[in-house]
Amino acid sequence: MTQGIRQIPIFPLHTVLYPGGALALRIFEPRYLDMVSQCLKEDSGFGICLISEGKETDAEAESFEYGTYGNISYWQQLPEGLLGITVRGQQRFKIVSKHIDENRLCIAEVEMLPNEHSEVLPQRFKSLAEMAEELLTQIGHPYTTLPKFYDDASWVGYRLAELLPIALVQKQHFLQLTDPIERLERLSAIISDMDHS
Repeated sequence: MTQGIRQIPIFPLHTVLYPGGALALRIFEPRYLDMVSQCLKEDSGFGICLISEGKETDAEAESFEYGTYGNISYWQQLPEGLLGITVRGQQRFKIVSKHIDENRLCIAEVEMLPNEHSEVLPQRFKSLAEMAEELLTQIGHPYTTLPKFYDDASWVGYRLAELLPIALVQKQHFLQLTDPIERLERLSAIISDMDHS
């Protein structure tokens, strides 16, 4: 993925996807089945944005303007016309403008944002990397085949933000934050509060 403006379909969800992360989804709405079929045909992806207002099944659901572009890494046909897919987060973006097409699918002009540079995890955050490893081991799918970078500050911060039981708005804040060390510091404070509550 490169920087610059491009047009992508948007899937508004009550979840936050981060670069380097994985998300298992069950697709049943015709507009999203069509979108997935198109993405598989064209070997392209789509954007996932956290819903700020409305439901996942609403055509007019409002979402935050920052999201993550993801590619489909795996799919399988499920019973009752459902489709199971795994999406891998690639790159963050900011929505510039959007419209609803005739299929009720949200199409957005987005500015692709640069991925964070790889930064060695400072020694003081070693326990956070260990916690991320423990959580990923427990969860298994869809993280089983994910490349792991426990010495990368950005990667560890993203995985903890994704896996910890924190408010969705907080998860969104961690997506929009561009300093991996600041993200780790804030996560460290949240974990410390959890330990003392």
